[in-house]
Amino acid sequence: MNWHDIFATRMSRMKASEIRELLKLLDQPDIISFAGGIPDPALFPVAAFQEAMTDALSPAKSSSALQYSVSEGYGPLRDWIVDQMASLGVPCTRDNVLITSGSQQALDYLGKLMLSPGDTALVAWPTYMGALGAFNAYEPNYDRLSPGGNRSAEDYAQAAADKGGRVKFAYASVDFANPTGETLNLRQRENILALADELDIAVIEDSAYQSLRYDGEAIPPMLALEIARKGSIEECRTLYCGSFSKTLAPGLRVGWVCGAASVISQLVLMKQAADLHSATLNQIAINTVARNVFEDHTAMLRRTYGARRDAMLAELEKHMPEGVSWNRPEGGMFVWLTLPKHMDGGDLLRASLETQRVAFVPGQAFFADRSGANTLRLAFSLAQDAQIEEGMKRLGEAIRAMM
Repeated sequence: MNWHDIFATRMSRMKASEIRELLKLLDQPDIISFAGGIPDPALFPVAAFQEAMTDALSPAKSSSALQYSVSEGYGPLRDWIVDQMASLGVPCTRDNVLITSGSQQALDYLGKLMLSPGDTALVAWPTYMGALGAFNAYEPNYDRLSPGGNRSAEDYAQAAADKGGRVKFAYASVDFANPTGETLNLRQRENILALADELDIAVIEDSAYQSLRYDGEAIPPMLALEIARKGSIEECRTLYCGSFSKTLAPGLRVGWVCGAASVISQLVLMKQAADLHSATLNQIAINTVARNVFEDHTAMLRRTYGARRDAMLAELEKHMPEGVSWNRPEGGMFVWLTLPKHMDGGDLLRASLETQRVAFVPGQAFFADRSGANTLRLAFSLAQDAQIEEGMKRLGEAIRAMM
């Protein structure tokens, strides 16, 4: 039987994640890897989760922890998120929050909710590879989101119409973005909101790295800015996607969407159809751990990851040849490196693995049009100082060998 003859057309848009493939390299002990943008497991609050799980599975509580639950999510956890969102300038209620299986599921649901084949999604150039993977299933076109405000709404609308659809949303990772580590300033955030109002589209605000700021002044989320202008979350078009994956534990797969109740109610229907609800036990454990250690734990992460960022930036200064540039992120897990124009990050990776045993992610994977061949992403969250020092030295040698 030829299965491809009966697969839906959307499958042609779904590709294997280049990062997921690169993560397999972590099993090779001689590889120095800056590929996976993942938390350091040595920093997980294991004791807090052991205690939370034991409590959740006690005779008095296990029947609830192991049972089916409501699709919206565990009530006390949603209450904690309501308080957290309020601290960010987003007053809301339980009705404005849906628990998802990581923020990745939230992106999938939002793509499913809004995209018809041929519609256009506005994304950064480059953007989060997982967002492209989530949206691709719904067969959209992509256009470059310009937060500088130097492109008119009419131009975006016409470009989408020329491709047979309309613009449906702008997707933006606003703080320490994956892959670039860049942060949108206040004016850029306001520009995106103004553009969305003109186009009458949604804004998907991906805030997976919100809590990982190491220096610089915090900037309000776009949802907070919009509420300040419009008075209520129910009047807003921004949908905020949060996650515990970068702060507490990615393996439990707990994230959330916060937005107007009219949108959340539609996402709940999708949740019911897809997996009924996120794992109850995991939500209960996350709620307990978040209430007990979140502030202290994230403060420790900021100190640790911030020091690793500083170490990587210092070693880049020492070892990168002339013609190579990189940014200096204020938080998150990534440094974005630009090679000379004639170089290809994919070719460099192959050479680096063979001769230097250093891994990273070629930047091309993060561009909707597969441009950006002379870029790459370096993740510092999982690397110790000695690995950063040796890895940047070896990477510099690999780059010199190709120049």
